[in-house]
Amino acid sequence: MKKIMLLWVSVLLCTSFATKVNAQKTDKEQIDAVLNNWHKAATDADAKKYFGAMTEDAIFIGTDATENWNKKAFEAFAKPYFDKGKAWDFKPLERHIYLSKDQKTAWFDELLDTWMKVCRGSGVMVKVGKEWKIQHYVLSMTIPNDNTDAVIKVKAPIEDALIQKIKKDK
Repeated sequence: MKKIMLLWVSVLLCTSFATKVNAQKTDKEQIDAVLNNWHKAATDADAKKYFGAMTEDAIFIGTDATENWNKKAFEAFAKPYFDKGKAWDFKPLERHIYLSKDQKTAWFDELLDTWMKVCRGSGVMVKVGKEWKIQHYVLSMTIPNDNTDAVIKVKAPIEDALIQKIKKDK
């Protein structure tokens, strides 16, 4: 009887662990699919799907230092691009997804093949009901370390003025 009870407890523990691992894998697969479909929606100029993948309080931070939009402002900015029939075409090259212990929050980073060459996207997703939604996304251009000085020379006149304006407005 003790052996049967011990076997039964072992099976329950293994099943519980396997279920947790599978749920985590399923969440990561779902998140991966949401991000892939989100990028595809931009390529297809499907604004409804693109913005539907974001929470209502979502934030999008673009490559320009002035691009920090809430969802409504980002939709207004992006509307002319979507109206033309093709917004932008970002293809994932690599992606890493991480989940909180309670499986309700995820964060990720990805490398993207874009018209700007390699960009990095990173963000936070939250589980809304049974769906994963993008709550915060940051798009950054990458700069090879050996080219940093050259890029700084190009940016300096524009961003020195921006730095002064931000300091003044504080």
